[in-house]
Amino acid sequence: MAKIDKEKLAAVTGKGKGFIEEFKAFVLKGNVMDMAVGVIIGSAFASIVTALTDDFINPLINGIGGAEVAGQIKIYGGQYLNWGHFVTSVINFLIMAFVLFLMLKFVNKILAIGKKKEAEEVKETKSAELVVLEEILKEVKKK
Repeated sequence: MAKIDKEKLAAVTGKGKGFIEEFKAFVLKGNVMDMAVGVIIGSAFASIVTALTDDFINPLINGIGGAEVAGQIKIYGGQYLNWGHFVTSVINFLIMAFVLFLMLKFVNKILAIGKKKEAEEVKETKSAELVVLEEILKEVKKK
């Protein structure tokens, strides 16, 4: 069996780094770390929303409507359909989606404020020649 030269293999495959170095570079990127923090915070927030639904919203629905949200329907063979668990999951999803919508809306407003400031700064830095050339261009387009 022929002996494989690692340098020739690296040259052919284009892989100069080892697996560990590539993995370190991937993990230490800012996006990956931000995503990990987001997942951890999201799971903690999900448990809060679940507690809110189980401990507050479901009892309110039970008290107002007289129906038990944690209900079951017996089907064949002694099996049950847990429709109450499904309704609770839907309520959890709607709460999470609404909160994410509000958060994204808030972040987009903050980003829009930053973009407006940048646009104003760009307008302020235009030279007199550029302003005159833009006015000439507008007049040419009109004709």
